[in-house]
Amino acid sequence: MRYASRFESESPGAGALRPGGVLEVQCGGEGNIRRVREVIDAVARDQFPELVGWSPWVFAGPEETERRLQRAGFAEIRCWLQERPTYHDDVAGFVPTSILAAHLDRLPEKHRERFSAMVVAGVKLPLDYVRLNVSATRERRVAGGKPKTSVR
Repeated sequence: MRYASRFESESPGAGALRPGGVLEVQCGGEGNIRRVREVIDAVARDQFPELVGWSPWVFAGPEETERRLQRAGFAEIRCWLQERPTYHDDVAGFVPTSILAAHLDRLPEKHRERFSAMVVAGVKLPLDYVRLNVSATRERRVAGGKPKTSVR
């Protein structure tokens, strides 16, 4: 989960949440848009080698996210996955703008429309969204700098 890394002690975001503060996040989780990513990978292998092996996403699972948050000084951590199959009325408009934007940025202008059309042609509904839900509390500090787990 990219958000967890923003709260790790060495990151600039580490002090963004004061002790006892609550973090509630939902983002793409392990397995998110798996079928769409398979289409992207197949199209890249066949026609767009500059995209082979590249992805803008890291979809973490609950265990990895819990470990990151523990290292970042969070307690009372709950992380879980939730499947959210999603139907879009305008797949041809949604996929290029919401899913492929980073891929299209990496391609020369002259290849973007063809790449986008090839991916959209391979996408089948529903989109297989998997949401990673996260709830955690920033540890409290007491005299001596030792963490004290907050109580909700």
